[in-house]
Amino acid sequence: MQTRTLGTTGPQTSALGLGCMGMSALYGDSDRTESLATVHAALDAGITLLDTGDFYGMGHNELLLNEALRTAPAAARDNALISVKFGALRTVEGAFTGYDGRPAAVKNFAAYSLQRLGTDHIDVYRIARLDPDVPVEETVGAIAELIEAGHVRHVGLSEVGAETLRRAAAVAPVSDLQIEYSLISRGIEEEILPTARELGIGITAYGVLSRGLISGHFSRDRKLAANDFRGMSPRFQGDNLDHNLGLVEALRAIAERKGASVAQTAIAWVLARGEDIVPLIGARTRERLTEALGALDVTLDAADLAAIEQAVPAGAAAGDRYPANQMAHLDSER
Repeated sequence: MQTRTLGTTGPQTSALGLGCMGMSALYGDSDRTESLATVHAALDAGITLLDTGDFYGMGHNELLLNEALRTAPAAARDNALISVKFGALRTVEGAFTGYDGRPAAVKNFAAYSLQRLGTDHIDVYRIARLDPDVPVEETVGAIAELIEAGHVRHVGLSEVGAETLRRAAAVAPVSDLQIEYSLISRGIEEEILPTARELGIGITAYGVLSRGLISGHFSRDRKLAANDFRGMSPRFQGDNLDHNLGLVEALRAIAERKGASVAQTAIAWVLARGEDIVPLIGARTRERLTEALGALDVTLDAADLAAIEQAVPAGAAAGDRYPANQMAHLDSER
């Protein structure tokens, strides 16, 4: 598998990363045995970047990765790079109540993550959403102190805007910005992506299949579990869903001409946006992982990219990517 670099100061990683959130939370029930097998299969395939969050299943996801890495071959385990998001505050019932970016909290979160992960360092550490009550300089400064102490290797950021990127990078080198980027979520292209490139900050793109919406596998009559986040997502509601699935069918026609699946074509499009972008694949099963890896064999030429742009132009999606209350927490949308 080819490699990419997370910015000018970040680690070298595989062309694709594995986002592990869905193995613990927000997308309905998951199978632990299959989750572990999927992580092992990803490592076997050469994927090195594993992304998690300390609030994914209230620590469940970190413990899952701990088990997966402990039971993986030593070489694969040694090559793995762990990216951790922190800072989200939750209730016992699972509701999100805000974000905490205070320096003392940053170091506290890191201590617990290191214990759950069973490692002596975290490769990339980032607050999940900007804490509006704490200057980003203080939060990043705390991560820089963790780096100096040997507990963290690189500073990352998540869902922040261009001005916040500049402020953070003035405090310490930032390896990458994790942010949603896909054919139907292209808000970073106007200002955030150019700023990241100016500063030498890589992009870790999550939501490359828009939570399965543009995977080619989602249907209008699909019944979602009560604990599936998509049941509250505007893009999966009513007329919005009908419109967005129409975009998928337009993309399917192009994919079929390429001899690829819709998912592979959508992932290949993100890969084609630049060598500084690493798509995170949210596969929960080996079957979906295998399909996603097939995107590495899909080459999109200028004609293909033009056809995709015509079929799914920027801004074509109906509905916001998060419910209104969650959109309010996104510095990247301000």
